[in-house]
Amino acid sequence: MKSKEKSNKKCNRVNGRTSKEGICKKESREEQSLITQKEYLVSKIQRFTLLSNVFLSVALDDLEACQHVLRIILQKPDLVLKEVRSQHRISKITAHDAILDLFAEDSEGNLYNLEIQREDTVDHAKRVRFYCAMVDSEYLLKGMPYGDMPQVTAVYISESDIWHGGQTVYAVCPGLYDGSSRCKCTRKHQESDSGEYLRPYQEGRRILYVNAEMDDGGEIAKLMKYFKTGDPYDMSQGALSKRVHYLKCEEGGIDYMCKVSKELFHDGWMEGQRSGLKEGQRLGLKEGQRLGLKEGQRIGLLEGKREVAIRLFAKGMTDEQTADLVDCSLPVVREWRKDHKR
Repeated sequence: MKSKEKSNKKCNRVNGRTSKEGICKKESREEQSLITQKEYLVSKIQRFTLLSNVFLSVALDDLEACQHVLRIILQKPDLVLKEVRSQHRISKITAHDAILDLFAEDSEGNLYNLEIQREDTVDHAKRVRFYCAMVDSEYLLKGMPYGDMPQVTAVYISESDIWHGGQTVYAVCPGLYDGSSRCKCTRKHQESDSGEYLRPYQEGRRILYVNAEMDDGGEIAKLMKYFKTGDPYDMSQGALSKRVHYLKCEEGGIDYMCKVSKELFHDGWMEGQRSGLKEGQRLGLKEGQRLGLKEGQRIGLLEGKREVAIRLFAKGMTDEQTADLVDCSLPVVREWRKDHKR
């Protein structure tokens, strides 16, 4: 208990005064003092959880922390990683890019892709299919026989039970079936209409869906509970807990997180401003004398904030976090999210 109190005091000394974050609504980020900006960023960092792909990417961009998570989820306590990459981009000239939240390789050359998805508006199965295909195409080099393709494991973590089956973990297990009868994979028809199961189908790919909603009392469920809180004083998760404590409570970790947060916001803000101001100018010209140049610029600025908000949604930010970052009211941000989902 004493050690926790001492750690709390240390964290408070590092964080400084966090009660002034409301001032951020009244003045732009550029007008604030460096001290106020730092206090604001630190207060946001404290509220990050591991279900945010921004914080997860930073937290697991550490070999031991990532190894701890994969050992538990894959139930392989002897797994040894040798490389970890966060926000790993795989690009193709004529195809959609894939940005993998976490990408890792173990000591035997097997590959792992770990993804976080908070929203339930995407086609989860096809997203996993696309990412696995991109990894396969990237690591099957010219002249390499198909048999030398590395084993790929995709771990897809969601906040809710996206398959509504009441399980903490779902494993995709392909198999060969008698194709002479109709083969339907839904539970409703599985027993009556599926062909007779013959044997496993070994293609070198494994897919696991893990969610933080269902609690089966196992080790993976305990890990997901920790993901939901991101509590820097909960040291139950070994190397992962040490990493989270470092990023949230220790000087070097907080400085690094502040830098990441500022870069994320700045990049999104600049891109949003460019497109937003262009749209504002277009609308200003269209409305002519009635709106005028000033009104066109105002609309452009608002459009810029909307563009930033959409980028932050994709990074796993909540409505409250997004509203703070773009200096807009919560109802407006919620309306933008609704429009983005349509």
